[in-house]
Amino acid sequence: MSRVRDWRPWLLGISALIILLDRITKHWVSGHLREGDAITVIPRVFRISHVENPGAAFSLFVDSPRPDFTRWMLIVFSLLAAIVVTIVLARIGRRFSLTALSMALVLGGAIGNVWDRIHSGTVVDFLEVHIVHYHWPDFNLADSAIVIGGILLLLDSLLSPLAAKEESAAAGASEHTTRA
Repeated sequence: MSRVRDWRPWLLGISALIILLDRITKHWVSGHLREGDAITVIPRVFRISHVENPGAAFSLFVDSPRPDFTRWMLIVFSLLAAIVVTIVLARIGRRFSLTALSMALVLGGAIGNVWDRIHSGTVVDFLEVHIVHYHWPDFNLADSAIVIGGILLLLDSLLSPLAAKEESAAAGASEHTTRA
C-alpha cells in the first residue's frame, strides 16, 4: 500500500521562506537606505527604494483621519486572513495543488507584512517600478508573494473547470470505445 506524501510541511516551509526573505530584505533596506533614498538598478525602470508605508497595499488608507485605528484594523484583518489561510492550507495541503501553493504564498506574505505593522506601525516597501510614464506604487517581497498567490488562485479557479471538463470528455470517449 503506497502512502501519499503530505505536502503541508513543504507548503509551510514555503511560507516560512517568504517570511524569512521578506525580513532579510526589509532589514537590509532599512539598514542601508534612509527613508526616501533609492538605488537605481535599471534607469527609468527599476529602483531599490526605502518607503515606510503606514497604509495597506498601494498606500491605501495612508491619509486616514484615524491612523492608529487604521493600523490596528489592518493588523486584525491580516491576522484573521492568516488564520483562515492556515486552516485552508491544513485541510487541502495534504496533496500538492496550485491552490495549496497559492495559500502558502499568501500566508507568508500576510505574516511578513503584519510583522512590520505590529513592530513598527508601518510596512517597509522597497521595490520601485516605472513603466514608461507610470510609477507603480512601491512594494515588497511579502506584497509580491500575496499577489502571485492571488494570481495562481485565480488561474487554478479558471483552469480547474477546464481540466474537469477534459477529464470528463476523455472518460466518456474511453467508455464509448470500450462499448464498441
